[in-house]
Amino acid sequence: MDISTDIWGQLAVEASQVYLSDGTMRSPFADTTIEKLPDKVLLHIFSYLSHREICRLARICRRWRKIAYDTRLWKNVSLRPEVSGLHVGSLEMLLSLISVRFGPTLRYIELPIELITHTVLHELSAKCPNLTHMLLDFSTAMQLHDFSEMQAFPTKLRYMCICLSEVIFMEGFMRKIYNFINGLEVLHLVGTYEKCEEEEEEIYEVINVHKLKSATPNLRVINLYGINFIDDSHIDAFSSNCIQLECLAVNFCNKVTGSTLKTLVQRSKRLTCLLMNGTSLKSEFVMQVEWDKCALQELDITATDLTSECLVDMLTRIPNLKFLSAGQINGFNDTVLKQWMEQGNTRSLNSLDLDSSDNITDEGMLKFLQRHGHQLSACCLSGMPHITDQLWMSILPMLGNCKIIVMGTAEKLGVNIHVDQLMDTIASNCGNLERLELRWDPDNLRFSDKSQKAIDILRVKCLKLRCMVLSDGRYYETVKANFERADRITVVRTTTCCRVSPYHLLRNYNDLIFN
Repeated sequence: MDISTDIWGQLAVEASQVYLSDGTMRSPFADTTIEKLPDKVLLHIFSYLSHREICRLARICRRWRKIAYDTRLWKNVSLRPEVSGLHVGSLEMLLSLISVRFGPTLRYIELPIELITHTVLHELSAKCPNLTHMLLDFSTAMQLHDFSEMQAFPTKLRYMCICLSEVIFMEGFMRKIYNFINGLEVLHLVGTYEKCEEEEEEIYEVINVHKLKSATPNLRVINLYGINFIDDSHIDAFSSNCIQLECLAVNFCNKVTGSTLKTLVQRSKRLTCLLMNGTSLKSEFVMQVEWDKCALQELDITATDLTSECLVDMLTRIPNLKFLSAGQINGFNDTVLKQWMEQGNTRSLNSLDLDSSDNITDEGMLKFLQRHGHQLSACCLSGMPHITDQLWMSILPMLGNCKIIVMGTAEKLGVNIHVDQLMDTIASNCGNLERLELRWDPDNLRFSDKSQKAIDILRVKCLKLRCMVLSDGRYYETVKANFERADRITVVRTTTCCRVSPYHLLRNYNDLIFN
């Protein structure tokens, strides 16, 4: 077969690019610079950067400025500088950005109180027809803008998050948007529970939930987070109108007692996720619910005061529970675990969080995990001083399918934790691990000169590990340096800025995220 002269010439050119005159090899990309990259490649590179970084790159040259202002890079925009968003100095500048840079490609936007005006909302409605996700932050508001002239609002919203103020009543604004939000599927109302109010201070109902539920009949996911005025009547209101409801979260709403749970379960036939962390549930109300007839699969009752009797009654009657978070409950003990195994259906369970459950013994936990450990994707047994590395060495071989593991307690122990052996055991048994947290105090961790080898084995065998959280100290620095040398810079973090949670396994996790 003849080979044309052109092909031989091309091969000669390629060879000259690979070899220098003295015969040594050179990179075929030695003469390639970033200026020679096509625009579509630069656009793809820019897509990994934050908007702050993109704005800095726009100052480099005209070509980069043009790419930086491509509307495809501005689909999801935060204008809240206190949470890593962009700072917009004036309303005029924002109106210009909406018209010129955001346009039809905008899908998600976060607005602080000073930028929430009827003019801005009108412009978003007119120029951003594909806007589906919006966050409105009123949390620092002392006074609302005048919305009396507001006649338009984005109509294709599927997700809306409203950060409430403690003292500003929202009805004047909400009354103007009720007619535009009936397509909402996901609603977040975020309160200010972290600002612990004195009991004698008056609590204001700053948003009318009963009117809001009438305007949003298509909600699938409702998250009422840390709102001090939310009580059982509000849960009843949503359940009466939202027949599509799949997930209800009322975490840290301490006025919720569960008095309307029975009605909620009866009405909401599609309800599969119920999150009630830090509420004031009463056992008598919880035991009235027809759990055996519900579709519930995911349940969080952390930090409630439910009795052992109530826990047994509930857990043995839920037919298909997959996710259970029940930490910080004095009533959760060996008897509850045993009766749940014997009388309930634990075959579907894939996530178990029993943080700070001090009344569960080593023996009781070991028996449960011997039967069900192989089916768990998340196992969180933190905050219990009696569960040390010795028990974990026995437990880990049963957790071969785990993606999330949390262990250890922040309080100082009278025994030492031999972390090298623990790392070896994790690496040998948990190849699917994605998130790992060790909460033990750094002073309790004991490791040797051979620690690097144990960390190497963990890093090589747990290739899916994307987050490893440790208390700040010598061992944290050792592990972090090891992963950084392997160019896995973002994996190792401290308990100060990161916590591992089994919530990643929730079916509606992406809908429940709010900034």
